[in-house]
Amino acid sequence: MDLAYIPSPSTGVLHLGPVPLRGYAFCIIIGVFVAVWLGNKRWIARGGKAGTVADIAVWAVPFGLVGGRLYHVITDYQLYFSEGENWVDAFKIWEGGLGIWGAIALGAVGAWIGCRRRGIPLPAYADAIAPGIALAQAIGRWGNWFNQELYGRPTDLPWGLEITAGANREAGIYHPTFLYESLWCIGVALLVIWADRRFKLGHGRAFALYVAAYCAGRGWIEYMRVDEAHHVLGLRLNVWTAIVVFVLAVTYIVISARVRPGREEIVEPERPAKPGAGAAADKASGSDGDAAEATDTDAASTGDAETADAPPTPDDEPAGNGAGNGAGAAGKG
Repeated sequence: MDLAYIPSPSTGVLHLGPVPLRGYAFCIIIGVFVAVWLGNKRWIARGGKAGTVADIAVWAVPFGLVGGRLYHVITDYQLYFSEGENWVDAFKIWEGGLGIWGAIALGAVGAWIGCRRRGIPLPAYADAIAPGIALAQAIGRWGNWFNQELYGRPTDLPWGLEITAGANREAGIYHPTFLYESLWCIGVALLVIWADRRFKLGHGRAFALYVAAYCAGRGWIEYMRVDEAHHVLGLRLNVWTAIVVFVLAVTYIVISARVRPGREEIVEPERPAKPGAGAAADKASGSDGDAAEATDTDAASTGDAETADAPPTPDDEPAGNGAGNGAGAAGKG
């Protein structure tokens, strides 16, 4: 008899009236918000502007969702295109099935498009959002708990996960690999934040550290899973993927540190003024100048007129006339 275990929810859907709230989708949405929030704080600390992370996420998130689903469907095609299966289920993303490898790869394409439109270097943006992505994964893994999926081998440990009988699963107590990965991702986020502060990582090295650290954990967690998967040379496909991506990430960190040491000084350049704004300013300035010139001209004209109309004074007489008058008066005396 199991005295302690982690229970699974009886359903992965909560109904708010006629509106279904799916736990898996809810976890993904919360994860995205946390990633954008933390990324925005880190971006501002690096000298960027508020709101830029969210603007680029508008491109990155949809691309990431599509990429994650494509990776899952391609690597587990038998679940959707085998005899007796319905291929339409491949589009039911709310039922679970997102491959992080595809999500990061295609999400990076979306982020590149967003960065290019803003004139921002992609590596600097990636460094800012790296810990947030790890936290988003930590939250998103709880969606697997709602769907009772991605568990490990049977166990009698007190933190074992209770799985009820259902389609393609047997009732029992199993290793909660979703929980292991969630906790690992939290550790990865803290590691990247610490290393970035300690070593001033730049030019994509904080993001590469996140990738390497995640792959290190995904390798042993994936090895514990018992769900159906393709195997290559005795290892699950995702284990091989984790190994290859880990090597690439570490290689990038080493080479990047030698080729481009330090950190970017400017991550977000000032955006140019809107077309026509300068011309409007010049026109306004020119109008003010013309008005000032006209005022000076009127003042000068007024001064000339006043001088012409004023009666002459003794001080205005020519010097010669004054001397002659003075000599005449002296002769009379």
